[in-house]
Amino acid sequence: MYELANKNYICKALLPVEIRKEILTMKKMKDYIRFIREKVGHQCIFLNFVGAVVKNKKNEVLLQNRGDERGWGFLGGAIELGESFEETLIREVKEESGYEVKIEKLIGVYGNYIDKYPNGDEAQTITVFFECSIKNVGYIYNHNETKELKFVDIESDIQMFNKQHTDVLNDIRNKRYGVYR
Repeated sequence: MYELANKNYICKALLPVEIRKEILTMKKMKDYIRFIREKVGHQCIFLNFVGAVVKNKKNEVLLQNRGDERGWGFLGGAIELGESFEETLIREVKEESGYEVKIEKLIGVYGNYIDKYPNGDEAQTITVFFECSIKNVGYIYNHNETKELKFVDIESDIQMFNKQHTDVLNDIRNKRYGVYR
């Protein structure tokens, strides 16, 4: 059972009434994760993300040295309430790199991963990864989220910041698409 509220779908069976009422009064929730964390603290929750494997004309992939000190990985981020996968991906890539991208194809859905964040939060991360091409080159990005960007050859020795991103990298190297883990 779902109800539509300000273009946000809210599952009645999973959320307590007081939280549903709080969500229903908001036009669009920009910081859903903070809202949930205020309710549950650091305990393990499901978090939904999109990830972008951005390729240039040389078939190199764009990597981000993350601002949270966790290392190198693909661009992407959390899906906010009311956003589609496409909207989130385009927003996150632009925020983190300055690039405008076009989604070319689905790489896969990666969901059997537990991640622990520097602040102590834990989550089972479910990430939908897409291969993307660059539409427009931008130069301004959020330096809090991104320390450095670089294009690398897909076959080079790359140490990714977590197992999920490592699995995506290996799937791309082996030309596996439509993956679900």
